[in-house]
Amino acid sequence: MTPPSPMPSQGRRRPGSARGSGDGSGRSGAGAGAGRSGRRTRVAPGASPSGPRLPNPRLTGLGSGLFCAVAMFLLGCLDQLLFGASPAVYGVLFLPVCVLTALWVRGGDVLSAPVVLPIAFAVGLLPVAEGGGGLFGRLMGLVTGLATQAGWLYGGTLLAAAIVIVRRVRWVRGRQRRG
Repeated sequence: MTPPSPMPSQGRRRPGSARGSGDGSGRSGAGAGAGRSGRRTRVAPGASPSGPRLPNPRLTGLGSGLFCAVAMFLLGCLDQLLFGASPAVYGVLFLPVCVLTALWVRGGDVLSAPVVLPIAFAVGLLPVAEGGGGLFGRLMGLVTGLATQAGWLYGGTLLAAAIVIVRRVRWVRGRQRRG
């Protein structure tokens, strides 16, 4: 006899119930989806339960802004160290950050992704921008960098906006089907 589970009674599942099996077949036991504890886990159809998983975080609007601002600042510093502040390298590095931000933001906050990306581009441009001495020189370098790198900024933002529109349409259609 196994000791009782530490879960509260509403969280326990009866062995053999379709809800507790995880694969929808109504079978129980330690099959392909069972973990080390013998509990079954849900596995997507066609997916390997032991294969490597890509990260799939769900960021809030603020979290996505912080993620892309910090990522772009670090990439700007890396560009400064390795490539001598190459604006083209910085622009190319901006594109994957745009895609990841658009994919990782939650469904309800998905419209915030194209808004925070230009802010993150400007934050990350601080170490890359050429500036003279002092605050005014750095500010002028930032404005010049934004003006000369507008193609990368618009391209990345439009790429993220396209991903966001597709995600938003799918999210709205899914909500309409459920409710």
